[in-house]
Amino acid sequence: MKDPRDIIKRPVITEQTSDFMVNKRYVFEVDLRANKTEIKAAIEQIFKVKVVSVNTLRMPAKPKRYGRHSGYTSEWKKAIVQLSDDSKELEFFEASV
Repeated sequence: MKDPRDIIKRPVITEQTSDFMVNKRYVFEVDLRANKTEIKAAIEQIFKVKVVSVNTLRMPAKPKRYGRHSGYTSEWKKAIVQLSDDSKELEFFEASV
């Protein structure tokens, strides 16, 4: 099995995903080759929570221009993870005082 930290790259934190967090839904950028069962196992192992469901989607590369130079952004994969009701919430903004 792959290392869970290689599967889960980073959390995606936007206004929309912040609204998801109220219902214990979290969004992560994951490896392009990872499947739903690998993502579920990695989240459960890293955060010690119970995952109910995983939805994945591939974000396509977008054309970008910088002056006369043009290119594309990287393609990436997004996973929306639903935690069970008895799981603890994930804290991404912890204050270290």
